[in-house]
Amino acid sequence: MLNKRQNKILEILGQNHRTSVNRLSDMLKVSSVTIRQDLNILEAEGFLKRIHGGAVLTDADDLTNRLGINYEKKLRIARKLSSFVHDGATILIESGSVNVLLARELVRTKKVSIITTNVYIARQFRKNEQANIILLGGIYQHDSESLVGKMTKVCIDQINIDKAFMGIDGYTTDAGFTSRDLLRAEVSAYIIGKAQDVFIVSDSSKFGKKELTNICYPEDIQHIATDKGLASVFQDEFNSAGIDLILA
Repeated sequence: MLNKRQNKILEILGQNHRTSVNRLSDMLKVSSVTIRQDLNILEAEGFLKRIHGGAVLTDADDLTNRLGINYEKKLRIARKLSSFVHDGATILIESGSVNVLLARELVRTKKVSIITTNVYIARQFRKNEQANIILLGGIYQHDSESLVGKMTKVCIDQINIDKAFMGIDGYTTDAGFTSRDLLRAEVSAYIIGKAQDVFIVSDSSKFGKKELTNICYPEDIQHIATDKGLASVFQDEFNSAGIDLILA
């Protein structure tokens, strides 16, 4: 669990994507030694990357870099979503930084089995021998650490999916839910077509953005989990469509 100062560091980085030890020390009124210790902890947790004299976030497919952006919002979403998963459940978690935090929260608080197409999510539990993680096969994407392709779809065909938690890169009314990656979008759409209960999981910054290719449309899913910063126009749209809108 992060302390208040460490959360503040993530908030500062989420606004600027780069900061220095000296700047953080001045802003937070603590020594540079304390800041360096905080940055080491945050790097070990996968929230940022240390650079000479400071730390950096980059908004790319690398989940290590994305975890710290809007961290508090993402953590609230993950904690609220965990109440929708009962003890002993088997669920599929696709990818995305909120889903990383959801997986951590579920393994910490409940006995669940997590199926995933994302190596980064699976690696979160390499030292937790009690966690039951099922990693589906496929072609490995180095940046996102997602598994994609025909082999992944064959693996999906072998399992029954009750609840699926899906990450997105964007949503607009005309384009629907979108991804910046064609291969990952193909796998996501395949999962959504097989799952009984689909949760789109994202912080509100993705809504209003259109990325490269469509994953699905609102009529294809049952739930959307995001933060209370979601614009009212989207709230009205999803409520009118009869979607269960979960705001954290």
